[in-house]
Amino acid sequence: MIEIISGSQYQGHPKIRRILSRRQGTDPKVSRVVEAIVRRVRKDGDQALRQLTQKLDGVQLRTIRIPFSRIKKQASFAPVGLRRAITQARHNIEEFHQQQVEKSWTIPKGFGASVGQRLAPIAALGLYVPGGTAAYPSTVLMNAIPAQVAGVDRIAVVTPPRNLERNPGLAAALVELNLDEVYAVGGAQAVAALAYGTPSILRVDKIVGPGNRYVAAAKRMVYGVVDIDMIAGPSEVVVVADSTANARWIAADLLAQAEHDVQASAICITLSRELAHRIQREVEKQVSSLERGAICRRSIDRLGAVIVARSQSQAVLIVNELAPEHLELHLRRPEPFSRKIRNAGAIFLGDYSPEAVGDYFAGPNHVLPTSGTARFSSPLGVYDFVKRTSIIQYSRKRFEKDARAIIQFARAEQLTAHARSVESRLTGKARTTGA
Repeated sequence: MIEIISGSQYQGHPKIRRILSRRQGTDPKVSRVVEAIVRRVRKDGDQALRQLTQKLDGVQLRTIRIPFSRIKKQASFAPVGLRRAITQARHNIEEFHQQQVEKSWTIPKGFGASVGQRLAPIAALGLYVPGGTAAYPSTVLMNAIPAQVAGVDRIAVVTPPRNLERNPGLAAALVELNLDEVYAVGGAQAVAALAYGTPSILRVDKIVGPGNRYVAAAKRMVYGVVDIDMIAGPSEVVVVADSTANARWIAADLLAQAEHDVQASAICITLSRELAHRIQREVEKQVSSLERGAICRRSIDRLGAVIVARSQSQAVLIVNELAPEHLELHLRRPEPFSRKIRNAGAIFLGDYSPEAVGDYFAGPNHVLPTSGTARFSSPLGVYDFVKRTSIIQYSRKRFEKDARAIIQFARAEQLTAHARSVESRLTGKARTTGA
């Protein structure tokens, strides 16, 4: 049963401590296994991929790359309604992310000098698409579309063998985005192949996409060789509701989060104790009818709560401390409250904006900071696939105007060669034509 916690008990309550302690750490045993896998792929390339796939997935790979004709065939098995929804979602996601496109810029500095910033997309992206219960077509859309909008030329997709046969919706998403470089490799070995390259899989510049703890550990391990999106932790939602809110809808939204994983956290904050009890009863009523009801119950029992706050100010403080991945506001006037929130991955305003709308269809990215990292990080976006290069161009007049100040810095930091590189230009001759 979802627990009701009073605002006066919030600080130091065992369940709240448990929720906050989910901040992601690394299991040393997992790290040792992953380190061995990464080392093996670096050394033996495709041979390691074949051997590890047979050992870990029970599949003997004939070819590592999946022909696009086979992907199209699997996509044809996806329900027509799903394929239509994928096309509609693609439009919404592209439309939203087009607004994130930045431009290069220049600032004139006088005397023919200028400084600026030049933007360019990364050249190659690796997209990890997990198997099992986390094989979601929406994951393909949300990770690949902002990269395509940014102008990334090459997107290499890795996914466990037979994943497309089990999940034709994934194949439909790949076909919708024309992602034809797809490899039947999963796990830590796929991450290592993307980072270091093999004869079959050329290395990439960045790796994105969710995965299990072995995939997460591998991404952490190769960071620095390549860039990564984030180390995703368990999913989470916080719902803030006033006395007018619909308890049945809130319970449904809490359970929608809980069904992800037993480590998922679903919390409601309200000032109404009466609403808290109605939500508690509704959760109990609804959980028994869900396909993943056992997962939901474990998640709710361990990491679910309805917090009865003392005031709206306390509700704001709690939200900002939890820094949730998803924040739903079931309030009569949600907008003023939302402006007080500093830490949240995505905010859903009003009764008809449940998290599922954002997960699949509205357009904003569903790859969001988890485990409290919304305190310092942002949703995945076009900006994650763009490099910024500073441009500095000085004329002789501008150089001579600023030279003494630059020399002062260099001398103060005892970097004599820096100072002399400037001084030499004050005393030396300018370049002659044709020299």
